[in-house]
Parts: sequence; C-alpha cells; structure tokens
Amino acid sequence: MGAIQWQYVFNPQLAIDSFPFVLQGIGYTLLIAVVSMTIGMILGLFLSLARMSKSAILRIPARCYISLMRGTPMLVILFILYFGFPFIGIQFKAVTAALIGFSLNSAAYLAEVNRAAIGSVDKGQWEAAYALGMPYGFILKKIILPQAIRVAMPAMGNIMLDMIKATSLAAMITVPEIFQQAKIVGGREFDYMTMYILVALIYWAICTLFSVGQQVLERKFSAYDPLSLK
Repeated sequence: MGAIQWQYVFNPQLAIDSFPFVLQGIGYTLLIAVVSMTIGMILGLFLSLARMSKSAILRIPARCYISLMRGTPMLVILFILYFGFPFIGIQFKAVTAALIGFSLNSAAYLAEVNRAAIGSVDKGQWEAAYALGMPYGFILKKIILPQAIRVAMPAMGNIMLDMIKATSLAAMITVPEIFQQAKIVGGREFDYMTMYILVALIYWAICTLFSVGQQVLERKFSAYDPLSLK
C-alpha cells in the first residue's frame, strides 16, 4: 500500500476547482431522469393494463414491447436513436434522443412493477365495486391504484435511482450532463481518477436526496384510505 501514489488517485484541489464546472451538467442529469421517469410511469401504466388485458390484440404487443425493451441494453437504444435514425432520415438532438430512449426503456420496467402491484390488490374489491355499479375508470383511479402505488413505491424508487445513475450513458451521445463534464476536465487535466470519484460522490448525493423523498411519499401513501373514496 505504501507504493501507491495517492496524489494520482484523488486530487482534492482539482476536485474543488472543477466542482462548479461539473455541476453545470446537473440540469441535464435531472431533466433526463425526472422527465423520462414521468413519461415512463404514464406509458408503463397503459402497458401494464394492456399486459393484463383479456384481449390478445392488446396483451401480445404489450408483452413483446416489454420483452424487447428489458432485453436491449440502454446504450444500444441510445445509439440507435442518435446515430442510427439519421440513416432513415430522422435526426434527434442528443437530449431529445436521451429523453426518448430512457422514457421508452423505463416504461417497460415500470409496466411490470405496475402489473405486479395491481395484481396484488384483492380481486374481491373489483367485484364489490362492480356490484355497486362503479365504472372501471373510477374503480381503477379511486380504489385500485392508490393501494397498488403503496406496493409499487419501493420498486419505483429503485427504478428512479437506477435512472439517475444511468443518465451517465447519455454522455456517449454527447449530452453535457455530469459525467460528460467530468470527462472534459479529466481529459484536460490528465486526471480521470479524481473526476470519476468526484462524479461518484455527486451521484451518491443526488440519489440520497431522492431516497429521502421516496420515504416521504411512502409514508404519505401508507396513510391513504381507499375506502374513503376522497
């Protein structure tokens, strides 16, 4: 251990000096993560309902989509959107390609989370609500989903954290997010190790804040009473 040149492992002064520049990319990191997660949740809900449908016309395409997205590396999806689509006359800006890619990919994972969460709600509640003459949309919105969200929240939180960390892949298509900014400094100063450690600490801090927010939401939904129908 004494032979290790620790000044080449982490340079505190370089990290401090470079921190403002690296942090300039946090806007893109959060934009991609939050927007993609939001769109993914909406798409994921519809995919999960289609996946659970008795109609093969809805169920089979949903299953194929989910299987495709879960089985394809995120980096490949980004490269197809950013580098591949121009060959067929469609060109996206780097940020747009990242938003589309992460949204479509997260929707597949969220669909499976939603499917499991909705399936965990006692079927007797569906039957009782139908017996009272309640329409499908009302039952889903007021009775089923509030209970399902409580079950899905931990898994959704994990997907969100993975999304934040995965945004670093957007650097591969030139999005100036945190990791891309760190690579620029690392190349300029010939000290990638310091910058990688700095980026790791920044991602850790961001994920910690989101984890706290997740805990708050979990407590909020755990207090919801679906029988009140408010």
